[in-house]
Amino acid sequence: MVVAPFAAARAYAAVQAQTQALNQAAGAGAAEGAQGPGFGEMLKGVLNDAIDSSRKAESLMSAQVQGKANLVDVVMAVSSAETNLQTVMAIRDQVIAAYQQVMQMQI
Repeated sequence: MVVAPFAAARAYAAVQAQTQALNQAAGAGAAEGAQGPGFGEMLKGVLNDAIDSSRKAESLMSAQVQGKANLVDVVMAVSSAETNLQTVMAIRDQVIAAYQQVMQMQI
């Protein structure tokens, strides 16, 4: 699978946003030498965002079928969920590529 430049940029922006949110949650008065969130924590945050947007889109689709939601809101939620899924797939592809490069290194 080829990673589109937009998907890679979206993945980078999502990880940056997640890092910034975790740093703010840690407190503004933290020491400069303090460690930020780990890679696993950032991935977990991005995955949770993707899952949340997917659930929101599903609930809006269900509500629209019942006549309780606006079609524009449903389309926007589905588009957001699709973008988040593409972000997760771009991150996955980059992690796999990095793993393959590490495995090809000679010891």
